Amino acid sequence: MYIKKILWAIAIIGLIGAAIFGYFIYNAMLAPNTAFNNDEAYIFVPSNANYVEVREQLEPLLKDIDAFDALAKQKKYTTHLKAGRFVIKKGMSNNDIINSIRSNNLPLKIAFNNQEKLSKLASRISTQIEADSISLLEAMTDPKFLKASGFTNKTALGMYIPNSYEFFWNTSAEGFRDRMLKEYNRFWNDSRNVKAKAIGLTRDQVMTLASIVHEESKQASEQPRIAGVYMNRIRIGMPLQADPTLKFAAYQLPEYENTIIKRILNKHKEIKSPYNTYMNTGLPPGLIAMPDVSAIDAVLNYEKHKYLYFAADAKKLGFHKFAKTLSQHNANAREYHNYLSSQGINK
Repeated sequence: MYIKKILWAIAIIGLIGAAIFGYFIYNAMLAPNTAFNNDEAYIFVPSNANYVEVREQLEPLLKDIDAFDALAKQKKYTTHLKAGRFVIKKGMSNNDIINSIRSNNLPLKIAFNNQEKLSKLASRISTQIEADSISLLEAMTDPKFLKASGFTNKTALGMYIPNSYEFFWNTSAEGFRDRMLKEYNRFWNDSRNVKAKAIGLTRDQVMTLASIVHEESKQASEQPRIAGVYMNRIRIGMPLQADPTLKFAAYQLPEYENTIIKRILNKHKEIKSPYNTYMNTGLPPGLIAMPDVSAIDAVLNYEKHKYLYFAADAKKLGFHKFAKTLSQHNANAREYHNYLSSQGINK
């Protein structure tokens, strides 16, 4: 009888111990442990991060960080971190959270357009992935990479086709650059290459002309017509006389730093620069800005016509009037210049 009581006592103690252990396991592994109200939250784990850095991000998101610590140590997460962008969903257990931030690196969409130069592109991308702007710019302008890829410092901006792309947040600067080269080569498919050859331009020349077209007009509907004007000028050996190239040339000079040129004046036409398309015939040595895809395709599919001139339309801002003769163009230009003067825009 006495032995039976001992056995019963041992059994009860065992059950209690099992219950306590089960509660611990449930609480540490399976119980919901999120403290935020949104459906999900994200953490960003940098390359070479340590557990303390990750814990700092997790602590405000969890009800019981100590329980998480215990399981993270048991599952060896504290010493085997993975870099990336990870999601924690509302109601997740510690076990679910560890599984998510260990193996579910989520890509994100990054986008860019209309960047004037590589430094500004690098700055924009650095706000979207882990790589900083300095390392991105160094990767983009690396002489060995440019030479191997067939670019120069003046044409390198054309390698970055404006669009949205999927990247992992922890993509390196070199990884971003190399991926964009692949996207550039994918963009230049057989169809576009054939069209470029048919109009007598290289890829770089198409991108350079597209940058001018895009700076002239953001209206996709008239970009092919503007491209046609420039192609007509190239064909007859006439200078492009593109005002955006004068702005670009001026902005390279110290006296125009931190200024905005709203009106092209005769003094701008006297700037000595290979980008001054009033002084020099043919295309400038590189892009003056990043063109949209619409402008690139406008050059490749430029409108065939006899226009040699165009001027901004004072009655339909954002659009242009086209002319076949200089006299008609001068009349259109006077109308727009009078509009600028009426608005007090003199420089």
